[in-house]
Amino acid sequence: MKTTRTQVKRIPKRGHYDLKTVYSILDTGLICHVGFAVDDQPFVIPTAYGRMDNRLFIHGSPASRMLRSLQQGIEICVTVTLLDGLVLARSAMHHSMNYRSVVLCGTAELVSEREEKMQALYALTEHVMPGRWAETREPNEQELTATTVLALPIDEASAKIRTGPPVDDAADYGLPHWAGIIPLRMQAGEPIVDPKLAEGIVMPAHVKQYLRKRREFLEVV
Repeated sequence: MKTTRTQVKRIPKRGHYDLKTVYSILDTGLICHVGFAVDDQPFVIPTAYGRMDNRLFIHGSPASRMLRSLQQGIEICVTVTLLDGLVLARSAMHHSMNYRSVVLCGTAELVSEREEKMQALYALTEHVMPGRWAETREPNEQELTATTVLALPIDEASAKIRTGPPVDDAADYGLPHWAGIIPLRMQAGEPIVDPKLAEGIVMPAHVKQYLRKRREFLEVV
């Protein structure tokens, strides 16, 4: 998957090109940003996504400018970023962040066959909330018609990861300034019941136990 478009040029030792690493980051994130240009005007749109095998799915209204444009076969760039911590150095110029990110390049394809479309919507739903599809009403024909689904092959991709403490200039390590890492993570709060929820409906286990597991990566040396 290492190409001229996805090769990490700035601090290349942080680059990863294996599918295991790319999939792990994609499967942990929730929002991707889709970059594309129409009539020389660039756009970057945040949207939910899901992955099944080697394809990334996005969906929305047929009236969406992004989805209508992407169906034309234009080149796009999709990014997903996970922020793991603030890296505080002794020097202001050496402050950084610990992160995991993925960049995908390619062209999206319209998912039109009914069964494939249902599988894509299943992947999108289960990505956001594992176990949710079985606890909800499946999309009806009207909803399927009113939803556009696009698939982006994960053929041209790279991951970039930063871990570890700050890296200061040798002369700065003796300065009287605190340095270290402030870990950051996304944490689910207590579920809030819909005020219109019918009486007698018990909160399902997948809601009670919801937790996005953080992926562990070895420190990049």
